[in-house]
Amino acid sequence: MDKIDLYNQVCQACSNRTTRSYSTSFSLGIRFLAPSVRDAIYAIYGFVRFADEIVDSFHDQDQRTLFDEFKRDTHQALERRFSMNPILQAFQVAYHEHGIELEHVELFLRSMEWDLDRQAYDRTGFEEYIVGSAEVVGLMCLRVFVSGDDALYRKLLPPARRLGAAFQKINFLRDMRADYLEMGRTYFPGLNMEEFNDETKARIEQEIGADFEAAYAGIIQLPKESRLGVYVAYIYYLRLFQKIKQLPSERILEERIRIPNSKKATLFFGSFVRHQLNLL
Repeated sequence: MDKIDLYNQVCQACSNRTTRSYSTSFSLGIRFLAPSVRDAIYAIYGFVRFADEIVDSFHDQDQRTLFDEFKRDTHQALERRFSMNPILQAFQVAYHEHGIELEHVELFLRSMEWDLDRQAYDRTGFEEYIVGSAEVVGLMCLRVFVSGDDALYRKLLPPARRLGAAFQKINFLRDMRADYLEMGRTYFPGLNMEEFNDETKARIEQEIGADFEAAYAGIIQLPKESRLGVYVAYIYYLRLFQKIKQLPSERILEERIRIPNSKKATLFFGSFVRHQLNLL
């Protein structure tokens, strides 16, 4: 093993550890992916997680400066095909190996940057934010899943966007209380938090339900190397969505809705069985 291979292994291990530390749900889903695609998805998650942490968590730092440095370092890593930031090194390897589009990276960074100073969105701004924060991340992953099959990528691009949008909108519902009270943000267009009620919640849920329905048609067409892992993530978010739907609007503003780890294990096992029996 030469030195760059060793360095890449260390950087990949950092992305893997980042994913496992920040998201048990996605970590479990990634384990259901084939080894041939697993590391690249870890690398993508590590990249988007670090950007998200800058704008969401490090309030005792100059977040604008941190983000500008991260954005600059990202561009340099992609241009040089090398970075001394382990997360960016792992990401640039995945980026080049799988032909991830620069436009998608740029749109993602744009949405993250908006979180530094935007606190509310109209419908156009909301849809643009969703594209950058979620849909293009799904497309980065899709590039990995199709293994260079451009025709399949184009075919699955619309449902992949809808899946990313569904996941993000559920995150917005789940984290509505923290986003508003801790960071002053409201993502859903035209939402007045003082008037959030069951009717408003139902309208949002109808939109998410349509995204889920469109996304499923794409999941069942994914290559076998990635289908189960994506389906596991889909089932987890679908169950979280169903739990949120059963609760009154005031509960959403009182607590962060979760799926217990014991229930996650049951969901994942059931997903595995359905996949193995071709029941998707």
